[in-house]
Amino acid sequence: MGGSNTQPWAKDAWNLVNRQHGVITRSQLLALGMGPRSIEHRIASGRLHPFMRGIYAVGRPEVTEHGRWMGAVLACGSEALLSHHSAAALWGIRKTEQEVVHVVLPAALPKRRPQIRAHRRVGHDLPGPRESRGIPVTHPVATLVDLAASLPTGQVEAAINEADHLNLVDPERLREEVALLPRWRGVGSLRRLLEGPVLALSSTQLERRFLPLALAAGLPTPRTQSRHSGYRVDFFWPELGLVVEADSLRYHRTAFKQSDDKRRDNAQVTAGLATLRFTHMQICHEPRYVRATLVATARQLRSTAKT
Repeated sequence: MGGSNTQPWAKDAWNLVNRQHGVITRSQLLALGMGPRSIEHRIASGRLHPFMRGIYAVGRPEVTEHGRWMGAVLACGSEALLSHHSAAALWGIRKTEQEVVHVVLPAALPKRRPQIRAHRRVGHDLPGPRESRGIPVTHPVATLVDLAASLPTGQVEAAINEADHLNLVDPERLREEVALLPRWRGVGSLRRLLEGPVLALSSTQLERRFLPLALAAGLPTPRTQSRHSGYRVDFFWPELGLVVEADSLRYHRTAFKQSDDKRRDNAQVTAGLATLRFTHMQICHEPRYVRATLVATARQLRSTAKT
């Protein structure tokens, strides 16, 4: 294709190649007006490089990872979507070192190809167009379902956490969305994970649970989400010099987040504030412990203020 700008189809072909991460299909070239002989000539001259059946890399034989993903989707037809580990890598929620590219489609599977793992699934994705970097890909929720079908629980939790961090899923609605899905492979595993005690409540839900406990402990209404010592804190009682943090992280805590929490707590202590931290499990399932700790801490702080 290089050097053939006089051809009427050349500009459109290059635009398509650029959008498709350096790859193009034989059917697309024919549709643009390039004849079979022109295609064969460009293969022979090293301008087109076959790397999947009916798929060519343009200009050089090497393709990027995105080009490989796009080529696999194109090779499987217009309804194919990047899926499973490949989709997770494209969305950025989990890295993959797999050479095989996973795709899902609702129709009969194409002929087996060594570079592609095709999955058939009726109603193969959630409603609405889905793509990332121009590559058709399963919805992030469907991607998490596919991961749940093949990965250990801890790795699925990490993927959910990353999808949340990237704002690809809404943790408030994730349980509801999964509950409405068909009986796809992985739905049951993901549903059990989401319904188990391992996942935490959101900050808003925790606030609703925690405030009645604080009031029952005899504390006045606190300030919420105010800033102190360079950090936003969940609850603050200025008359007591007390800060309470509710562990509102939705999923298992990472080492980085644990370290950040320690820095936050240390900053409050350095500023002369007493700091308590309660986990979501304590707030939801150990309310007596939370109330007793608040009562004892408030009593001690008031006693110290009088002396």
